[in-house]
Amino acid sequence: MASITLQNVVKTYDDGFTAVKGVDLDIADGEFVILVGPSGCGKSTLLRMIVGLEDITSGELEIDGRVVNDMTPKDRNLAMVFQNYALYPHLTVYENIAFPMRLKSSDVDAKEIDERVRRASKLLELDEHLDRKPANLSGGQRQRVAMGRAIVRQADAFLFDEPLSNLDAKLRGQMRTEIARLQRSLGITTVYVTHDQTEAMTLGDRVAVLRRGELQQVASPRGLYDQPVNLFVAGFIGSPPMNFLHGTVEGDVLKLPMIDVPLDDRLRTAIGERKLVIVGVRPDAFADVETLETEPEGGIRVELEFEMTEWLGEVLYAYVPFEVEGSVREKLAELDRDLDGESMRTELVVALDSMSPIRGGDTATLWFSPDKLHVFDPETGVNLTRDEAKAEQLEEDARTQRKRALERAKAAAAA
Repeated sequence: MASITLQNVVKTYDDGFTAVKGVDLDIADGEFVILVGPSGCGKSTLLRMIVGLEDITSGELEIDGRVVNDMTPKDRNLAMVFQNYALYPHLTVYENIAFPMRLKSSDVDAKEIDERVRRASKLLELDEHLDRKPANLSGGQRQRVAMGRAIVRQADAFLFDEPLSNLDAKLRGQMRTEIARLQRSLGITTVYVTHDQTEAMTLGDRVAVLRRGELQQVASPRGLYDQPVNLFVAGFIGSPPMNFLHGTVEGDVLKLPMIDVPLDDRLRTAIGERKLVIVGVRPDAFADVETLETEPEGGIRVELEFEMTEWLGEVLYAYVPFEVEGSVREKLAELDRDLDGESMRTELVVALDSMSPIRGGDTATLWFSPDKLHVFDPETGVNLTRDEAKAEQLEEDARTQRKRALERAKAAAAA
């Protein structure tokens, strides 16, 4: 196992395009870090620089304290799992897993090869498939074979490049669980690239969010969700994404398109002298008053007319269209483009208890707390309501949980 450190790493191609712009990132020994962002943000390029498939234009890459900028991929002792599995179709599952140890550069004897293959096979539940060819396997089984090949190398770290993007939705969910279980049981440093923020939120100890080659924020999944540093992170993390509305200050009231919010001390301090801000609120910040047993104190009631609803069994999504203020429309349109959006009309999305009777065309009363509002500067996109103390506490909690998980995994492996 090994730590990985990137110091002001830059990648500029021959045509002058800079894909990665001065990234600093520390990945601890045994940590599971996700690189996430929309298409073209530089996450796969960053991964390929770590493994040695792309040259580093400037900056330093250290693996376990050694600068490896000029080392070949084979000398870095990293195992990479690709999106397309990269299996040899003419070899059996057994031989595909054993392949890294059959190379001339490997000095593993036949007995050790067999032991490693069967150990990985048992871990990945591939024992009954060892004599089969890749063409006869499902997508999930092929991905497990690719993971087995990485395991037997006894590498210092695993690198995954969008490994689940070729699988259907159900299988992706199963494989997410499999990868998380594998990483915990092995306790190996892992860097995982995805554009799917659901994978990022469910798998990673920490998540690094990239935008146009620049690192926006590195934090635990909960830290990103609760305390995003800017509009981009807030909009990228969460499903459905955060709602963004324009807010105008009139006296002691923050006026949103469909809600008037009294300015408490927190909001007043964040907004300062600004008269116009962008306000973010998560869909799950709302509740249908009819489904509340007791209404919490300090909240606000708002009556809304719902254009349509979607009932998904465990949750009800309800939609309220609105018009964005002209002065912030371009900022939100730019954000939508960065998030690979389709520039569809703006609407407030609320996530309600599945027992809510609200349906399209209804007018109903919702409850929400002003504490759940995020306020962003309309020019810079900075989160003005970010609570640094709370953000640090979330990271400390995440570190404690990770330490406990690794200790449990080591104890289970030793048993």
